[in-house]
Amino acid sequence: MSRKKTKNSVGKDRVTEIEAEAVEALRRGEVAVFPTETFYGLGADALDGTAVERVVSLKGRSPENPIAVIIADPNMLKSLVDEIPSLALRLMDRFWPGPLTLVFRAKKGLPEPLLNREGGIGVRISSHPIAVRLTHGLGKPLTATSANPSGKEPACTLDEAKSYFSGRIRLFVDGGRLTGTKGSTVADITGGRLKIIREGAIDSTELQKALGRIG
Repeated sequence: MSRKKTKNSVGKDRVTEIEAEAVEALRRGEVAVFPTETFYGLGADALDGTAVERVVSLKGRSPENPIAVIIADPNMLKSLVDEIPSLALRLMDRFWPGPLTLVFRAKKGLPEPLLNREGGIGVRISSHPIAVRLTHGLGKPLTATSANPSGKEPACTLDEAKSYFSGRIRLFVDGGRLTGTKGSTVADITGGRLKIIREGAIDSTELQKALGRIG
């Protein structure tokens, strides 16, 4: 085996070890920093109210800004919502996995910081392989708010995330330098129509095209 191949194999095993450690920490209710397709995120078990509150405390986030979550696959969406509208299915088919957060009507009993004033919850499937593996490993939705205190710039590197949270978070999963320049686009589909809450990595005209509303 070549030296290069040995080095790469060891690196891959180390990443797997760190991810496995992160999954165990998440199961214990801890918060971990992990890479997404946009920026580094603050990850916690989204169904654990105490863990979600830890994210809120770390972020310093206003209750008016609900925390979005990522899921491993469309089946996991059933743990968060009662209904998946046809409008959502068309957008999911086109843009998931990817930086499109869709707002659904949430099931009752979910942690309050995840919900907007109308009882909606923002969900997406990440296209970053580490985020996907963590969510699969946890077997539950994962919070995905960006890893920065409110008002600060989102972290694109692990060092930036550590500058914000070193000493307050134990586990940081390295995904290298992330190339995102905008957060996910957030679109509300709860009223049977498309409403852009925040235009981000996906342009709103692309969403309209996917729905056949513009040529």
